Amino acid sequence: MVKPVVAIVGRPNVGKSTIFNRIVGERVSIVEDIPGVTRDRIYSSAEWLTHDFNLIDTGGIDIGDEPFLDQIRQQAEIAIEEADVIIFLTNGREGVTAADEEVAKILYRANKPIVLGVNKIDNPEMREQIYDFYALGFGEPFPISGSHGLGLGDLLDEAAKHFPKGKDNEYGDEVIKFSLIGRPNVGKSSLVNAILGEDRVIVSDIAGTTRDAIDSVLTYHGQPYVIIDTAGMRKKGKVYESTEKYSVLRALKAIERSDVVLVVINAEEGIIEQDKKIAGYAHEAGRAIVIVVNKWDAVEKDEKTMKEFEQKIREHFLFLDYAPIVFLSAKTKKRIHTLIPLINTASDNHSRRVETGVLNDVIMDAVAMNPTPTDNGKRLKIYYTTQVSVKPPTFVVFVNDPELLHFSYKRFLENRIRDAFGFEGTPINIFARERK
Repeated sequence: MVKPVVAIVGRPNVGKSTIFNRIVGERVSIVEDIPGVTRDRIYSSAEWLTHDFNLIDTGGIDIGDEPFLDQIRQQAEIAIEEADVIIFLTNGREGVTAADEEVAKILYRANKPIVLGVNKIDNPEMREQIYDFYALGFGEPFPISGSHGLGLGDLLDEAAKHFPKGKDNEYGDEVIKFSLIGRPNVGKSSLVNAILGEDRVIVSDIAGTTRDAIDSVLTYHGQPYVIIDTAGMRKKGKVYESTEKYSVLRALKAIERSDVVLVVINAEEGIIEQDKKIAGYAHEAGRAIVIVVNKWDAVEKDEKTMKEFEQKIREHFLFLDYAPIVFLSAKTKKRIHTLIPLINTASDNHSRRVETGVLNDVIMDAVAMNPTPTDNGKRLKIYYTTQVSVKPPTFVVFVNDPELLHFSYKRFLENRIRDAFGFEGTPINIFARERK
Protein backbone atom coordinates (compact mmCIF):
# COMPACT_ATOMS: atom_id res chain seq x y z
CA MET A 1 0.00 0.00 0.00
CA VAL A 2 1.30 3.46 -0.88
CA LYS A 3 2.10 5.43 2.26
CA PRO A 4 0.43 8.80 2.85
CA VAL A 5 2.71 11.81 2.52
CA VAL A 6 2.82 14.51 5.22
CA ALA A 7 4.67 17.78 4.59
CA ILE A 8 5.79 20.26 7.22
CA VAL A 9 5.43 23.80 5.88
CA GLY A 10 6.19 27.16 7.50
CA ARG A 11 8.40 30.18 7.41
CA PRO A 12 12.05 29.76 8.47
CA ASN A 13 12.98 29.35 12.13
CA VAL A 14 9.70 27.96 13.39
CA GLY A 15 11.32 24.57 14.14
CA LYS A 16 10.39 22.50 11.09
CA SER A 17 13.53 20.35 11.23
CA THR A 18 13.23 19.82 14.99
CA ILE A 19 9.64 18.60 14.61
CA PHE A 20 10.68 16.48 11.61
CA ASN A 21 13.40 14.79 13.68
CA ARG A 22 11.04 14.25 16.61
CA ILE A 23 8.46 12.53 14.44
CA VAL A 24 10.99 10.44 12.50
CA GLY A 25 12.75 9.47 15.72
CA GLU A 26 16.29 10.16 14.62
CA ARG A 27 18.37 13.21 13.85
CA VAL A 28 18.35 13.26 10.05
CA SER A 29 18.01 17.02 9.45
CA ILE A 30 20.61 19.56 10.53
CA VAL A 31 19.16 21.69 13.32
CA GLU A 32 20.65 25.08 14.14
CA ASP A 33 19.09 28.32 15.39
CA ILE A 34 19.71 30.14 12.12
CA PRO A 35 16.90 30.62 9.56
CA GLY A 36 17.32 28.48 6.47
CA VAL A 37 20.06 26.23 7.84
CA THR A 38 18.48 22.89 6.86
CA ARG A 39 20.58 21.35 4.09
CA ASP A 40 20.38 17.65 4.87
CA ARG A 41 17.86 14.87 4.29
CA ILE A 42 14.39 16.25 3.61
CA TYR A 43 12.31 13.08 3.65
CA SER A 44 11.96 9.99 5.77
CA SER A 45 9.60 7.18 6.65
CA ALA A 46 7.77 7.61 9.93
CA GLU A 47 5.03 5.92 11.91
CA TRP A 48 2.42 6.93 14.42
CA LEU A 49 0.43 4.21 16.22
CA THR A 50 -0.82 1.99 13.37
CA HIS A 51 -0.03 4.48 10.60
CA ASP A 52 3.03 4.41 8.37
CA PHE A 53 3.68 7.53 6.31
CA ASN A 54 6.38 9.54 4.56
CA LEU A 55 7.37 12.90 6.00
CA ILE A 56 8.79 15.87 4.07
CA ASP A 57 10.73 18.69 5.71
CA THR A 58 10.29 21.50 3.18
CA GLY A 59 12.91 23.58 4.98
CA GLY A 60 15.47 21.27 3.41
CA ILE A 61 14.45 22.19 -0.13
CA ASP A 62 17.12 24.69 -1.07
CA ILE A 63 15.78 27.26 -3.52
CA GLY A 64 19.12 29.02 -4.03
CA ASP A 65 19.23 32.79 -4.37
CA GLU A 66 15.50 33.39 -4.64
CA PRO A 67 14.06 36.24 -2.53
CA PHE A 68 12.91 35.30 0.94
CA LEU A 69 9.15 35.20 0.30
CA ASP A 70 9.65 33.45 -3.05
CA GLN A 71 11.56 30.70 -1.25
CA ILE A 72 8.70 30.19 1.20
CA ARG A 73 6.17 30.21 -1.62
CA GLN A 74 8.06 27.69 -3.74
CA GLN A 75 8.68 25.31 -0.85
CA ALA A 76 5.01 25.46 0.08
CA GLU A 77 4.02 24.77 -3.53
CA ILE A 78 6.14 21.62 -3.53
CA ALA A 79 4.36 20.47 -0.37
CA ILE A 80 0.97 21.26 -1.88
CA GLU A 81 1.90 19.24 -4.98
CA GLU A 82 3.25 16.20 -3.13
CA ALA A 83 1.49 15.90 0.22
CA ASP A 84 -1.75 14.25 1.28
CA VAL A 85 -1.74 16.23 4.54
CA ILE A 86 0.11 19.47 5.35
CA ILE A 87 1.31 20.46 8.82
CA PHE A 88 1.45 24.26 8.89
CA LEU A 89 4.02 25.08 11.57
CA THR A 90 4.23 28.43 13.37
CA ASN A 91 6.22 29.88 16.29
CA GLY A 92 4.17 30.50 19.43
CA ARG A 93 6.78 32.73 21.01
CA GLU A 94 6.65 35.24 18.16
CA GLY A 95 2.92 35.18 17.48
CA VAL A 96 1.35 35.50 14.04
CA THR A 97 3.78 37.22 11.66
CA ALA A 98 3.39 38.66 8.17
CA ALA A 99 5.34 35.68 6.83
CA ASP A 100 2.89 33.27 8.52
CA GLU A 101 0.04 35.11 6.78
CA GLU A 102 1.83 34.77 3.42
CA VAL A 103 2.17 31.00 3.93
CA ALA A 104 -1.51 30.85 4.93
CA LYS A 105 -2.54 32.59 1.70
CA ILE A 106 -0.68 29.98 -0.32
CA LEU A 107 -2.19 27.10 1.65
CA TYR A 108 -5.74 28.41 1.20
CA ARG A 109 -5.42 27.28 -2.43
CA ALA A 110 -4.06 23.85 -1.57
CA ASN A 111 -7.33 21.93 -1.41
CA LYS A 112 -5.50 19.62 1.01
CA PRO A 113 -6.11 18.98 4.73
CA ILE A 114 -4.14 21.50 6.82
CA VAL A 115 -3.21 20.85 10.46
CA LEU A 116 -1.99 23.96 12.29
CA GLY A 117 0.84 23.43 14.79
CA VAL A 118 2.06 26.17 17.13
CA ASN A 119 5.61 25.26 18.14
CA LYS A 120 7.77 26.37 21.08
CA ILE A 121 4.91 26.16 23.60
CA ASP A 122 7.26 24.67 26.17
CA ASN A 123 5.09 24.89 29.30
CA PRO A 124 1.37 25.07 30.19
CA GLU A 125 1.57 28.78 31.07
CA MET A 126 2.27 29.57 27.41
CA ARG A 127 -0.85 27.86 26.05
CA GLU A 128 -2.85 31.09 26.02
CA GLN A 129 -0.50 32.32 23.30
CA ILE A 130 -2.04 29.95 20.75
CA TYR A 131 -5.40 31.72 20.50
CA ASP A 132 -4.13 34.41 18.13
CA PHE A 133 -3.43 31.64 15.59
CA TYR A 134 -7.15 30.98 15.07
CA ALA A 135 -7.00 34.12 12.91
CA LEU A 136 -5.05 32.19 10.26
CA GLY A 137 -8.26 30.37 9.37
CA PHE A 138 -7.25 26.72 9.73
CA GLY A 139 -9.33 25.79 12.76
CA GLU A 140 -7.92 24.62 16.05
CA PRO A 141 -4.20 25.31 16.59
CA PHE A 142 -2.28 22.48 18.28
CA PRO A 143 0.28 23.64 20.88
CA ILE A 144 3.49 21.64 20.64
CA SER A 145 7.10 21.75 21.76
CA GLY A 146 9.67 20.31 19.40
CA SER A 147 12.47 20.67 21.93
CA HIS A 148 10.53 18.75 24.62
CA GLY A 149 8.38 16.52 22.40
CA LEU A 150 5.12 17.82 23.90
CA GLY A 151 1.81 17.76 22.05
CA LEU A 152 3.02 15.83 19.02
CA GLY A 153 0.60 12.98 19.70
CA ASP A 154 -2.45 15.23 19.36
CA LEU A 155 -0.97 16.82 16.23
CA LEU A 156 -0.34 13.45 14.57
CA ASP A 157 -3.74 12.12 15.63
CA GLU A 158 -5.33 15.00 13.75
CA ALA A 159 -3.11 14.48 10.70
CA ALA A 160 -3.88 10.75 10.63
CA LYS A 161 -7.62 11.46 10.46
CA HIS A 162 -7.04 12.83 6.97
CA PHE A 163 -4.86 10.01 5.59
CA PRO A 164 -6.31 8.63 2.35
CA LYS A 165 -7.58 5.07 2.42
CA GLY A 166 -5.21 3.28 0.05
CA LYS A 167 -5.68 -0.02 -1.71
CA ASP A 168 -3.52 -2.93 -0.62
CA ASN A 169 -3.00 -4.02 -4.22
CA GLU A 170 -4.61 -2.36 -7.21
CA TYR A 171 -3.27 -5.13 -9.47
CA GLY A 172 -3.43 -8.91 -9.09
CA ASP A 173 -0.68 -10.84 -7.33
CA GLU A 174 0.38 -12.36 -10.64
CA VAL A 175 1.35 -8.93 -12.01
CA ILE A 176 5.01 -7.91 -11.67
CA LYS A 177 5.20 -4.18 -10.92
CA PHE A 178 8.47 -2.44 -11.67
CA SER A 179 9.47 1.20 -11.60
CA LEU A 180 12.31 3.22 -13.06
CA ILE A 181 14.06 5.65 -10.76
CA GLY A 182 17.03 7.90 -11.24
CA ARG A 183 18.14 11.46 -11.70
CA PRO A 184 16.37 13.61 -14.30
CA ASN A 185 17.50 13.01 -17.86
CA VAL A 186 19.03 9.56 -17.39
CA GLY A 187 16.60 8.27 -20.01
CA LYS A 188 13.82 6.70 -17.93
CA SER A 189 11.02 7.71 -20.29
CA SER A 190 13.00 6.61 -23.36
CA LEU A 191 13.57 3.28 -21.67
CA VAL A 192 9.85 2.86 -20.97
CA ASN A 193 9.09 3.55 -24.62
CA ALA A 194 11.75 1.06 -25.74
CA ILE A 195 10.27 -1.67 -23.53
CA LEU A 196 6.73 -0.92 -24.67
CA GLY A 197 7.73 -0.50 -28.30
CA GLU A 198 5.73 2.71 -28.64
CA ASP A 199 6.07 6.39 -27.78
CA ARG A 200 3.71 6.39 -24.83
CA VAL A 201 5.71 8.74 -22.61
CA ILE A 202 7.01 12.21 -23.48
CA VAL A 203 10.73 12.03 -24.28
CA SER A 204 12.99 15.09 -24.33
CA ASP A 205 16.56 16.08 -23.53
CA ILE A 206 15.17 18.67 -21.10
CA ALA A 207 15.13 17.39 -17.53
CA GLY A 208 11.67 17.40 -16.07
CA THR A 209 9.47 16.69 -19.09
CA THR A 210 7.75 13.78 -17.40
CA ARG A 211 4.95 15.42 -15.42
CA ASP A 212 3.52 12.51 -13.43
CA ALA A 213 4.13 8.89 -12.59
CA ILE A 214 2.48 6.92 -15.39
CA ASP A 215 1.41 3.28 -15.23
CA SER A 216 1.81 1.27 -18.43
CA VAL A 217 0.50 -2.28 -18.73
CA LEU A 218 2.56 -4.83 -20.66
CA THR A 219 2.24 -8.55 -21.33
CA TYR A 220 5.39 -10.40 -22.39
CA HIS A 221 5.40 -14.15 -23.03
CA GLY A 222 2.12 -14.43 -21.13
CA GLN A 223 3.41 -12.60 -18.03
CA PRO A 224 1.62 -9.33 -17.13
CA TYR A 225 3.67 -6.35 -15.97
CA VAL A 226 2.96 -2.82 -14.84
CA ILE A 227 5.66 -0.26 -15.60
CA ILE A 228 5.67 2.70 -13.22
CA ASP A 229 7.57 5.54 -14.86
CA THR A 230 8.36 8.26 -12.37
CA ALA A 231 9.42 11.79 -13.14
CA GLY A 232 12.84 12.93 -12.04
CA MET A 233 11.16 16.31 -11.61
CA ARG A 234 7.49 17.14 -11.41
CA LYS A 235 7.36 20.16 -13.71
CA LYS A 236 9.52 22.85 -15.24
CA GLY A 237 10.56 25.83 -13.20
CA LYS A 238 13.62 27.03 -11.38
CA VAL A 239 12.64 25.53 -8.05
CA TYR A 240 12.54 22.05 -9.54
CA GLU A 241 15.61 22.46 -11.71
CA SER A 242 17.71 23.94 -8.89
CA THR A 243 17.46 21.03 -6.44
CA GLU A 244 18.29 17.44 -7.28
CA LYS A 245 17.05 16.42 -3.85
CA TYR A 246 13.59 16.80 -5.30
CA SER A 247 14.02 13.82 -7.62
CA VAL A 248 14.14 11.61 -4.53
CA LEU A 249 10.66 12.79 -3.53
CA ARG A 250 9.35 11.83 -6.95
CA ALA A 251 10.74 8.31 -6.55
CA LEU A 252 9.24 7.48 -3.14
CA LYS A 253 5.70 6.60 -4.14
CA ALA A 254 6.82 4.63 -7.18
CA ILE A 255 9.24 2.57 -5.11
CA GLU A 256 6.56 1.66 -2.58
CA ARG A 257 4.24 0.39 -5.31
CA SER A 258 6.93 -1.72 -6.96
CA ASP A 259 8.11 -5.29 -6.68
CA VAL A 260 11.27 -4.53 -8.67
CA VAL A 261 13.05 -1.18 -9.00
CA LEU A 262 15.27 -0.34 -11.96
CA VAL A 263 17.98 2.09 -10.86
CA VAL A 264 18.84 3.91 -14.08
CA ILE A 265 22.30 5.47 -14.52
CA ASN A 266 23.43 7.72 -17.36
CA ALA A 267 26.51 6.09 -18.92
CA GLU A 268 27.64 9.41 -20.41
CA GLU A 269 27.70 11.23 -17.06
CA GLY A 270 28.84 8.35 -14.89
CA ILE A 271 27.89 7.89 -11.22
CA ILE A 272 27.19 10.83 -8.91
CA GLU A 273 26.15 11.03 -5.27
CA GLN A 274 22.47 11.53 -6.10
CA ASP A 275 22.38 8.13 -7.85
CA LYS A 276 23.45 6.48 -4.59
CA LYS A 277 20.87 8.38 -2.53
CA ILE A 278 18.01 7.37 -4.79
CA ALA A 279 19.18 3.74 -4.97
CA GLY A 280 19.61 3.72 -1.19
CA TYR A 281 15.93 4.42 -0.63
CA ALA A 282 14.93 1.46 -2.82
CA HIS A 283 17.34 -0.74 -0.85
CA GLU A 284 15.99 0.53 2.50
CA ALA A 285 12.45 -0.17 1.27
CA GLY A 286 13.43 -3.81 0.69
CA ARG A 287 12.63 -3.88 -3.02
CA ALA A 288 14.28 -6.11 -5.60
CA ILE A 289 16.73 -4.06 -7.67
CA VAL A 290 18.30 -4.16 -11.14
CA ILE A 291 20.94 -1.57 -12.04
CA VAL A 292 20.46 -0.29 -15.60
CA VAL A 293 23.26 1.61 -17.35
CA ASN A 294 21.48 3.50 -20.13
CA LYS A 295 22.95 5.46 -23.10
CA TRP A 296 25.69 2.86 -23.46
CA ASP A 297 25.70 3.57 -27.22
CA ALA A 298 27.09 7.06 -26.53
CA VAL A 299 30.20 5.80 -24.72
CA GLU A 300 33.51 5.27 -26.51
CA LYS A 301 34.57 1.81 -25.50
CA ASP A 302 36.92 -1.09 -25.98
CA GLU A 303 36.90 -4.63 -24.66
CA LYS A 304 37.66 -3.42 -21.08
CA THR A 305 35.19 -0.53 -20.81
CA MET A 306 32.17 -2.50 -19.63
CA LYS A 307 34.12 -4.41 -17.00
CA GLU A 308 35.74 -1.21 -15.69
CA PHE A 309 32.35 0.56 -15.49
CA GLU A 310 30.85 -2.42 -13.67
CA GLN A 311 33.73 -2.34 -11.19
CA LYS A 312 33.04 1.37 -10.53
CA ILE A 313 29.38 0.57 -9.86
CA ARG A 314 30.32 -2.15 -7.38
CA GLU A 315 32.71 0.23 -5.60
CA HIS A 316 30.13 3.02 -5.35
CA PHE A 317 27.12 0.80 -4.61
CA LEU A 318 28.58 -1.57 -2.03
CA PHE A 319 25.13 -2.03 -0.49
CA LEU A 320 23.77 -3.29 -3.84
CA ASP A 321 26.22 -6.14 -4.38
CA TYR A 322 23.25 -8.47 -4.95
CA ALA A 323 21.82 -6.38 -7.83
CA PRO A 324 22.51 -7.50 -11.42
CA ILE A 325 23.82 -4.88 -13.86
CA VAL A 326 22.68 -4.49 -17.46
CA PHE A 327 24.22 -2.19 -20.07
CA LEU A 328 21.84 -1.06 -22.80
CA SER A 329 20.64 1.76 -25.02
CA ALA A 330 17.03 2.87 -25.01
CA LYS A 331 17.76 4.93 -28.13
CA THR A 332 19.08 2.07 -30.29
CA LYS A 333 17.22 -0.66 -28.33
CA LYS A 334 20.46 -2.62 -28.09
CA ARG A 335 20.35 -5.23 -25.27
CA ILE A 336 16.80 -4.18 -24.31
CA HIS A 337 15.79 -7.85 -24.63
CA THR A 338 18.06 -8.74 -21.66
CA LEU A 339 16.09 -6.56 -19.23
CA ILE A 340 12.82 -8.48 -18.77
CA PRO A 341 14.55 -11.78 -17.87
CA LEU A 342 16.52 -9.96 -15.16
CA ILE A 343 13.31 -8.40 -13.84
CA ASN A 344 11.69 -11.85 -13.74
CA THR A 345 14.63 -13.35 -11.85
CA ALA A 346 14.71 -10.50 -9.33
CA SER A 347 10.93 -10.74 -8.79
CA ASP A 348 11.02 -14.52 -8.36
CA ASN A 349 13.84 -14.28 -5.82
CA HIS A 350 12.14 -11.42 -4.00
CA SER A 351 9.15 -13.68 -3.23
CA ARG A 352 11.08 -16.95 -2.87
CA ARG A 353 10.77 -19.28 0.11
CA VAL A 354 13.24 -21.99 1.02
CA GLU A 355 12.50 -25.16 2.93
CA THR A 356 13.35 -24.97 6.62
CA GLY A 357 15.25 -28.24 6.67
CA VAL A 358 17.45 -27.33 3.72
CA LEU A 359 18.02 -23.85 5.18
CA ASN A 360 19.23 -25.26 8.49
CA ASP A 361 21.56 -27.68 6.70
CA VAL A 362 23.16 -24.69 4.95
CA ILE A 363 23.51 -22.75 8.23
CA MET A 364 25.03 -25.71 10.08
CA ASP A 365 27.50 -26.28 7.23
CA ALA A 366 28.40 -22.58 7.39
CA VAL A 367 29.03 -22.80 11.15
CA ALA A 368 31.21 -25.88 10.64
CA MET A 369 33.20 -23.99 8.00
CA ASN A 370 33.55 -20.82 10.09
CA PRO A 371 32.81 -21.33 13.82
CA THR A 372 30.66 -18.76 15.57
CA PRO A 373 32.45 -15.84 17.28
CA THR A 374 33.02 -15.32 20.99
CA ASP A 375 32.71 -12.14 23.03
CA ASN A 376 34.21 -11.87 26.52
CA GLY A 377 34.56 -15.63 26.58
CA LYS A 378 30.94 -16.30 25.59
CA ARG A 379 30.39 -18.08 22.27
CA LEU A 380 27.42 -17.50 19.96
CA LYS A 381 25.26 -20.61 19.63
CA ILE A 382 22.89 -20.98 16.67
CA TYR A 383 20.05 -23.37 17.40
CA TYR A 384 17.63 -22.96 14.54
CA THR A 385 16.89 -20.77 11.51
CA THR A 386 13.59 -20.19 9.72
CA GLN A 387 12.28 -17.94 6.97
CA VAL A 388 9.45 -15.77 8.28
CA SER A 389 8.48 -13.66 5.28
CA VAL A 390 9.13 -12.71 1.66
CA LYS A 391 9.41 -9.45 -0.31
CA PRO A 392 12.19 -9.31 0.78
CA PRO A 393 13.14 -12.79 2.07
CA THR A 394 13.54 -12.47 5.83
CA PHE A 395 15.15 -15.01 8.15
CA VAL A 396 15.17 -15.34 11.92
CA VAL A 397 18.14 -17.05 13.59
CA PHE A 398 17.40 -18.37 17.08
CA VAL A 399 20.49 -18.03 19.25
CA ASN A 400 21.61 -18.02 22.89
CA ASP A 401 22.31 -14.26 22.89
CA PRO A 402 21.35 -11.94 19.98
CA GLU A 403 24.11 -9.46 20.95
CA LEU A 404 26.71 -12.06 19.97
CA LEU A 405 25.56 -12.14 16.33
CA HIS A 406 27.79 -9.30 15.11
CA PHE A 407 27.43 -7.66 11.72
CA SER A 408 30.43 -9.44 10.22
CA TYR A 409 29.11 -12.93 11.09
CA LYS A 410 25.61 -12.00 9.96
CA ARG A 411 27.15 -10.94 6.65
CA PHE A 412 28.94 -14.29 6.46
CA LEU A 413 25.64 -16.15 6.96
CA GLU A 414 23.96 -14.01 4.31
CA ASN A 415 26.70 -14.86 1.83
CA ARG A 416 26.32 -18.57 2.53
CA ILE A 417 22.54 -18.34 2.04
CA ARG A 418 23.12 -16.55 -1.26
CA ASP A 419 25.68 -19.14 -2.34
CA ALA A 420 23.17 -21.90 -1.66
CA PHE A 421 19.94 -20.35 -2.95
CA GLY A 422 20.95 -17.48 -5.22
CA PHE A 423 18.60 -14.61 -4.32
CA GLU A 424 20.09 -12.49 -7.11
CA GLY A 425 18.43 -9.11 -7.34
CA THR A 426 16.86 -9.01 -3.89
CA PRO A 427 18.03 -7.86 -0.47
CA ILE A 428 17.60 -10.37 2.34
CA ASN A 429 17.12 -9.65 6.02
CA ILE A 430 18.55 -11.68 8.92
CA PHE A 431 17.42 -11.08 12.50
CA ALA A 432 18.62 -12.75 15.68
CA ARG A 433 16.19 -13.84 18.39
CA GLU A 434 16.91 -15.43 21.73
CA ARG A 435 15.57 -18.96 22.01
CA LYS A 436 13.21 -19.12 24.94
